[in-house]
Parts: sequence; structure tokens; C-alpha cells
Amino acid sequence: MSSTNSTENHAVEEKYEDQQQQQQQQQQQQQKDALANKPLKEYIGISIMCVLIAFGGFVFGFDTGTISGFINMPDFLQRFGGTRADGTLYFSNVRTGLLIGLFNVGCALGALFLSKMGDMYGRRVGIMGAMIIYIVGIIVQIASQHAWYQVMIGRIITGLAVGTLSVLCPLFISEVSPKHLRGTLVCCFQLMITLGIFLGYCTTYGTKTYSDSRQWRIPLGLCFAWALCLVAGMLRMPESPRYLIGNDRIDDARISLARTNKVSPEDPALYRELQLLQAGVERERLAGSASWKSLITGKPRIFERVFVGAMLQSLQQLTGDNYFFYYSTTIFKSVGLNDSFQTSIIIGVINFASTFVGIYAIEKLGRRHCLLIGSVAMSICFLIYSLIGTQHLYIDQPGGPSRKPDGNAMIFITALYVFFFASTWAGGVYSIMSELYPLKVRSKAMGIASACNWLWGFLISFFTSFITDAIHFYYGFVFMGCLVFSIFFVYFMVYETKGLTLEEIDELYSTKVVPWKSAGWVPPSEEEMATSTGYAGDAKPTEEHV
Repeated sequence: MSSTNSTENHAVEEKYEDQQQQQQQQQQQQQKDALANKPLKEYIGISIMCVLIAFGGFVFGFDTGTISGFINMPDFLQRFGGTRADGTLYFSNVRTGLLIGLFNVGCALGALFLSKMGDMYGRRVGIMGAMIIYIVGIIVQIASQHAWYQVMIGRIITGLAVGTLSVLCPLFISEVSPKHLRGTLVCCFQLMITLGIFLGYCTTYGTKTYSDSRQWRIPLGLCFAWALCLVAGMLRMPESPRYLIGNDRIDDARISLARTNKVSPEDPALYRELQLLQAGVERERLAGSASWKSLITGKPRIFERVFVGAMLQSLQQLTGDNYFFYYSTTIFKSVGLNDSFQTSIIIGVINFASTFVGIYAIEKLGRRHCLLIGSVAMSICFLIYSLIGTQHLYIDQPGGPSRKPDGNAMIFITALYVFFFASTWAGGVYSIMSELYPLKVRSKAMGIASACNWLWGFLISFFTSFITDAIHFYYGFVFMGCLVFSIFFVYFMVYETKGLTLEEIDELYSTKVVPWKSAGWVPPSEEEMATSTGYAGDAKPTEEHV
């Protein structure tokens, strides 16, 4: 009889323990939901913060939108162009390529080396430091009188700053934004790039009516205002909580999380979030310091992730977007447009508006699907564009009189291409870059990836004028081939990271899931995530993650 009672008591105790465990799990889930499922109005504050960070993209876009106009301005040509034997002024292919392309070299150097400021002094200070460099570069350009190489040097200096921003801004946004809004908020960086391009087109269209240096000096002067806006925004921005935890500033990280989530620093849900961040940072710390060698030997699969990031950034350039953005004014002149500045503005509007489609699609369809759809659509656009340009546009020979209906068709295809690029690859790549790497190598890995983007940007911007002179619109088939290759690369190499925390993405790369099945991967529970590092609450780590 006593044995029966003992068994019943044991069963009751087990049932009670199960109920307690379920209640604890429900409480933890409620705490998680308290931060993750707040009304959208509660995210207005963090969204504004991320838009301010993303303003770094506007700085880059404004340069892209203005330089194509500068090259076609009479005063800029008179001051910095060359003179032919017959006395006419012109920009040689070499000079055009250097003025446009060496900006990208500066960007590559900034992305590789100056972005380290974000690791050394924090994301905020790194961005503000980049703006000081940017202002110096603008001063050098505005002060130029007749030496074209002075403009080139100034553009290299501003490139150093923009390259730094291309790493730190998406990185900063990814570290302060909620996981279910991260893709959308990181895409704000691309949105600001397109806004900058559009306003750059509008500014050069407005100043081209002047007959003196105001044509190009006014647009350059506006860059001071953009720099001051970004610095002012950074002064009121909380630092990245992941950066603060990585530097053992736990109390500061709690305050930063409280500000970005609009809750009390003592909120239980906030404590839970902080605990998970500490677990992730501690796991990376146990894996060792982030040397350049760790980009090759680091785990989980760091080299593969660095390679994927570098390839995606390279392929973003090889989609051919900057062929249109840097040389849009020149391209539209070649198809018979009298006022190519107006068409550039139209393209800028399409580029800006289409980015909103991308912001929605990246979260709705996922990163992989967006890139795949974009690659297929853009390759078709380039095929049609190139066929018209090579087979139907010119009446007699390339460079001669053109058929207006065919020219209009090419402009339409250009607009369609810009729509697909802006709504897929433009923001999708930045989203993936901001999610792809663990904290300890994130800055270095993003620097390498961004440097690949800028180096390809230099090669395309420098050699495009030579190539188009030699093969004209056959150049489009090169970009079409790159886009076809990108379809296979994305399908077989790129993982779906939509809806995952940065720590869960690290877990994904620890598994044997293949990329084309990654959308169905279910991450482990938060408790498993924390205990897998040996870090729970105030406990010391007991297990090394490799």
C-alpha cells in the first residue's frame, strides 16, 4: 500500500514539475513577445534612428547622381577637360574614367581599413570620423580651379569616407534593429542611396542653367549640409548594444537596448534579450580573437561566408547598375535625346520609388527569392536592351543617326531594369551583408565584401567608356552573362536568413542544411541557444563553441 502511495506521490511531483516548466516556458515566451510583438507605433523611435544611420547612403547616392551631370557641364569641361587639335574641348576616356572611377578606389580602401574605427571607437564615432574625412574631400574639390587631378584627389578622399559608411551604416542598423524588422530597416540604407541619386540628378538639372562654376560648385557645397545632418543624427544615437557587450559595458548595453525598444532598463523582457546577446558575444569570444587569419580558419564556416559576401557584392556591381547610373546622361544622348538630364531624373524617380517595393519584398519573399527573381528579370532586360542597341538603333553605323522609336524602347527597358534592380539586388545584398557574419569578424568581413563591390565599381566606371567606344551596346551582353551566373550562385550558395536573429544565423551555418532548403530550417529554442555556449545569466561559460 505504501509502495502505491509512493508511486502516486512521485507521479504528482512529476506532473507538478512539468506544469512549472511549462509555465516558465510560457513566461519566457511572453517576455520574448513583449519585445517582438509590440504595436508598430512602438517601433517609430527605432525606425527613425535607423533612417538617420541610413542617411550615410544618401551621401553616396548624391555623389553618384551628380558626377554624371558634372562631366556634361560646360564650365566643368572648360576647366578640367582637354583640348583637341581643332580647339574643341573634351574629356578623354582616361580622364573620364579616373574622375569617376578613382572614387571607388577610395571607397574600397575606406571599407577595408578605415571601417576599423567602428570596432575601435564604436559605430557612432566611426561614422562621425568618416564625415570629417568626407568634408576634407569636398573642400579639396570645391577649391579646384583648373587642375583636374585636384578634383580626382578630392574624390578619392571622399571615397574613403563613403567606403567607411558602406560598412558601418548597414552594420550599425543590423545591430540595433529588431530581427523581424531588420531586413526592412537595413534596406533603408539602399532607399537613401536612391534618394541621393534622385536629388543629385535634380540638383545638376537645376544648376546646369548657370554659365559659371556654380553649375558644379553648388551641388558640391550641398554636401556640407548632408555631412552635418549625419553627424547631428549620430550625436543623439545610442551605441550598438552588441558592440557595448563586446567591450564589457553591460550597463551601457542595457540602457541602449532600453532606448531602442522604448522600455524600462529593468524590464524582464529586456533582461532576457540582454542575456541572449551576452551568450552570443561570449560564444564568439571563446572562439578566439578576430585576426585576418580567422576569416579563413574561423568557425562556423567563416571562410565560406566571407566568400559568399564578396561574391554577392561583386555581382551587385556586375548586374550593370552603375553602367546606367554613372553614364546615364551620356547613354541617353547616344540614343538621340536632346535633354538627357530630364531622362536621368525620371530614372532617378523610378529607382527611388522601386526601393519601397524592395523593402516590402525582402521581408515578404525572403532574401533568396528576391535575388533570384531580380537576376532572371534583369538578364532578360539586358538581352532585349542589347539586341535593340546592336541590331536596330543606328540607321547606318554605330555612333551615327539613330531611330527614335528604338531609342525610346531602350529607355523604357532601362527604366524596367532599374525597377527590378532597385526592388531586388539593391537592398537585398545589403540585408544579407548585415546578417551574414558573427560579431567578432563582422567589420573585417563586411570590409572585404564592400571592397570587392567598390573595386568592381572602379573597373566598370573606368573601362566602360573604352569598351562602349569599341563594342557599343554589345557591352550589355557581358552584364547579361554575369546575371545568368548570379542565378546559379544564389541558388546553390546563399542561405535564407529572413526572420532569424544574428545568433540564429550563426547556428544555421553550424548545421548541414543546404542553401536551397534553408528557408524551412527551424532554429533551436532560446534556452538551447544560451546553454549551448555555457552562458546563462551570470554563470561563467563552461563549453567552447566551435
